[in-house]
Amino acid sequence: MARFETVLLTGGTGFVGRYLSRALATRLPDAKVILLCRPGEKPERAGVEYLTADLTDEASVKTAVVRARPDLVLHLAAQASVDQAIGGAEQTWRVNFCGTMWLASAIARVSPQATFLFVSSAEVYGANFRNAPVAEDTPLLPVNPYARAKAAAETMLADVLPQSARLIVARSFNHTGAGQDERFALPAFAAQIARIERGEKEPRLSVGNLSAKRDFLDVEDVTDAYLRLIETPGLSERSTFNVASGQAHAISDMLQRLQGLARTPFEIGIDPDRLRASDIPCSVGDASKLRGATGWAPRRSVDDMLSRLLDHWRERVAAAAPAA
Repeated sequence: MARFETVLLTGGTGFVGRYLSRALATRLPDAKVILLCRPGEKPERAGVEYLTADLTDEASVKTAVVRARPDLVLHLAAQASVDQAIGGAEQTWRVNFCGTMWLASAIARVSPQATFLFVSSAEVYGANFRNAPVAEDTPLLPVNPYARAKAAAETMLADVLPQSARLIVARSFNHTGAGQDERFALPAFAAQIARIERGEKEPRLSVGNLSAKRDFLDVEDVTDAYLRLIETPGLSERSTFNVASGQAHAISDMLQRLQGLARTPFEIGIDPDRLRASDIPCSVGDASKLRGATGWAPRRSVDDMLSRLLDHWRERVAAAAPAA
């Protein structure tokens, strides 16, 4: 197993980052973990080390990297919403591409022997998605600003990081779990169901495109994949892996499963504001390369994932309710 002394984690206060930061304490107990936080942001857990930097400010990023001098970088920080990217392309490029470049440039100068895990996205395959699972050698044809910025960042990292650094690109497919916000479909469904059950909302669920098919994973399976990649010795200096289940589920099927878990019946209504014109009909990945290299496999079923997601929103909605 690879050994690391200092880990710099970006996006550590975000949805996936919170899971990863907790898992690092168990999987790399001897390493010092430093979270790179945005100005004004602090980690939720006491005792966690952190540095502050604005990813869109090159000098700020360089200062943080000089102070940390990591031998492992886990770069999760990003503007993660495709819908927000379409409406704010410039800011998405500033964060997802420029921020990644400033980080890579600083690492190249300060920690040229480091391992750099970049969390990309399955969105980079774009128009090349068909009904069959895509593999890592499928050409990239991104169709929105979020995906184009991620794809460009992948290419840039291979150029900017020196050959002495190890670059691992993880193209993650859809994942969810407790803590993901309502910009995303499954948490939006679960949150509405929880409010309907408490009588805070009329028994009508607002939805977007239900025909799209997606490859879903539980967030804990995704973080396990990232950790296995950094723990596995012998990976090439430049390697790319899909993080996927290999199975496509229609959004309508996921909603039907959640409906079966609901304690209160409800109707379903299409909300035009939730429809995305550029939706890819089917997105599913082949993760055989990841399985072969690390032995990784998803542990949580779709039903378990959805049940835990709904329970989380029940607790969250109940906690937010005014006292009787």
